[in-house]
Amino acid sequence: MKVVMAALLNDEYMSDLQTTFPEVTFVPAPSAEDQKRHIQDADIFFGAITREVFAEERRLRWVQWPGTGIDKLMDIPSLIDSDVVLTNCRGPHANPMADHVFSIVLTFAHRTRDLWEDQRAHRWDMAKYDRRMVELSGRTMGILALGDIGTAVARRAHGFGMEVYGVDKQPMSPPPGVKEVWGPERLEDLLGISDWFVVTVPFTKETEGILDRRRIGLLKQGAHLIVMSRGGIVDETALMDALRSGRLAGAGLDVMDQEPLPADSPLWDMENVILSPHSSAMTEEMYEGRRQIFKENLRRFLANEPFLYVCDKRAGY
Repeated sequence: MKVVMAALLNDEYMSDLQTTFPEVTFVPAPSAEDQKRHIQDADIFFGAITREVFAEERRLRWVQWPGTGIDKLMDIPSLIDSDVVLTNCRGPHANPMADHVFSIVLTFAHRTRDLWEDQRAHRWDMAKYDRRMVELSGRTMGILALGDIGTAVARRAHGFGMEVYGVDKQPMSPPPGVKEVWGPERLEDLLGISDWFVVTVPFTKETEGILDRRRIGLLKQGAHLIVMSRGGIVDETALMDALRSGRLAGAGLDVMDQEPLPADSPLWDMENVILSPHSSAMTEEMYEGRRQIFKENLRRFLANEPFLYVCDKRAGY
């Protein structure tokens, strides 16, 4: 059995896999050319597979995607229509991403940017902050999608004494710390009550552009919007207009419509925007968690047991 390894490579991990599964041949394939060559007689592919690489497969049975969102794979119809099983690495990203959400929340709420600039300037200006700090306790946080990330965000929000509500397409009982979970038909109600609104929903045909200009206009005056899952869900032009007008107090974006963000994007210079380069999950613990998911799924594959985290290729998550 042959496995093409195109993600999360290091010598220690490769040695561990080979020791644990001596009957399997693991082939490192860091380049696209390596991947196209080795996938031709491979059974398993671990990595961010592309249309060009998948086109070369002959007997592939399973693709382990190294991340969570599989929206890029929707551009490979031959994979979607095939019998190849697709699994992802959901889970390990949730805690660092939820931590990142609250780094943004606290930066806005306690004026951390201003404090840092004053520190650098050796400036002591207590009056500058008088009544400009924002308490989180008693504020309302709305979360669009209560999967792993959304649920982790909710736990932290509850710990800060916030009132947490969610919208999710999957009927569910409210997770701990969440007051109510509504269906998508109540998205606009959620926008209307949210002081802080966090987007953790996957990018699919259903969610593309779902926060358009009209819906952004339904957020409370002075609300903050934080986008964590994918670009393309929020209308960036409408968001910038709402920020310039003062209707929204601030936005935190870990993902954008175009990545890398173009150097001439107005978002770079907006004082009420916090940007991060799609980096919120990048902890060593997250990468190790993804390695262990593949290792466990490989064990299950060889034992003919059900996989962890099988994706619905047509639904897009």
